[in-house]
Amino acid sequence: MNWLALPDDELLAQCRLERFRVSGPGGQHRNKTDSAVRLTHEPSGAVGYAAERRSQHQNRVMALSRLRRAIALEVRREVELGMYHPPVALQRVLPRSIRTEVPSHDRVGPRHREFWTGIGPLLDLFEAVGGSTADCAALVGCSSNQLTKLFASEPHLWAAANDVRSKRGLSPLRR
Repeated sequence: MNWLALPDDELLAQCRLERFRVSGPGGQHRNKTDSAVRLTHEPSGAVGYAAERRSQHQNRVMALSRLRRAIALEVRREVELGMYHPPVALQRVLPRSIRTEVPSHDRVGPRHREFWTGIGPLLDLFEAVGGSTADCAALVGCSSNQLTKLFASEPHLWAAANDVRSKRGLSPLRR
């Protein structure tokens, strides 16, 4: 199942929600309520956590965002390479200079809430081609340099791409 494509409420329905107090700086109201939130996605085991805000609602939104990132980085799906065509979610995260079916104004960057929805399929493909930037780039319609820059655009993504490569005995990507 593609958990990243689910709307927030459906993804939350698959999670165990834990509320608790945390210590540390944050003002006089920080430790008076159970404002910290941990979301554990039951089917995948991925976890999103947030405690930096005083508001439980704001922490839940941040934890959900981090849960989506965790699913994208940790959960791999099989990719059929024979007749591969990048899904729209993946096309939306590709650089604007790459010709795709998605118009430039619909592209999303690392700070957009839907960024990880496209990164999951990219990492699935990167894993399927054995961590080869050249092979992955050719399948999504960009250059190896553009793909490496996309990986470098977000630190967690950079680490995940290099993790795929290290599992295959390849050298880490260079910026």
